[in-house]
Amino acid sequence: MGEYIKPTLETKFHIDFDWWQEQGRDLDIYLASRLCPECKQKCSGSDEPEIIDWVDPYTGEVRRLSSLWETIRSCCSQHPDYITAQTPLTYAVFLIFVANDNKPLTPIELYEQLGYRPASTILRTLAGHQVYYGIRPVRSPIVRVRRRAA
Repeated sequence: MGEYIKPTLETKFHIDFDWWQEQGRDLDIYLASRLCPECKQKCSGSDEPEIIDWVDPYTGEVRRLSSLWETIRSCCSQHPDYITAQTPLTYAVFLIFVANDNKPLTPIELYEQLGYRPASTILRTLAGHQVYYGIRPVRSPIVRVRRRAA
């Protein structure tokens, strides 16, 4: 059984891409819904988005992702209506991670970018048993310290 450490306001979260696969969910559907009008028009003629090798800038891990990820990160997320006060909290947090290339962020840092929900609310939402949009705490290696016999 895995160990569970209760997240705090200092715990970093990110999008866990393995969750999407485990759940059999299609990340492209959520990404396509946030395309700006210009990008929707560009993508409307193609059947499937191109698959790119995306390198996680924080871990160096290489993943195969839809080109929609890069399109949204570099273009659509720059529009003022990318996230609004009406965007549901969990989806807004997901969109922040996409815009920031999945940089791990604490609830405090998420609040600073979002501005309309307190960090404590963000923490309670993300630290619950339900996983929203694959957003999970970043797993850090647990270091065990052995005590020397006296």
